[in-house]
Amino acid sequence: MSTEDDVRRLATALPEVSEKPSYGTPAFFVAGRIFARMHEMPEVLVCWVPDLDEKEALLAADPAVLFTTDHYRGHASVLVRLAEIEVDELAELLGAAWDARAPRRLRETGTARERL
Repeated sequence: MSTEDDVRRLATALPEVSEKPSYGTPAFFVAGRIFARMHEMPEVLVCWVPDLDEKEALLAADPAVLFTTDHYRGHASVLVRLAEIEVDELAELLGAAWDARAPRRLRETGTARERL
């Protein structure tokens, strides 16, 4: 089980991450680009993924943890049930989201997954 505090701790440990509100909820940005934010639904995280193919693979692999809604159709992100995801899995998702959104100059210094 993970919490919003785990999200915050893991996300802000990544290089050049800042936290500020987006759509009225806490959000995490790398070099000004959002890569994750808390959803309006309680205990749900919106997490960017590299592309739509990765999104579909993640959704198929673990539908108890990851899901989407019509609002996010065609968007490279998944919704994460924090109560259903282990902290190490959450760290992997946030690292992948950071990698997907970080500028090349940051990615060239190593992946986010190596930093967590």
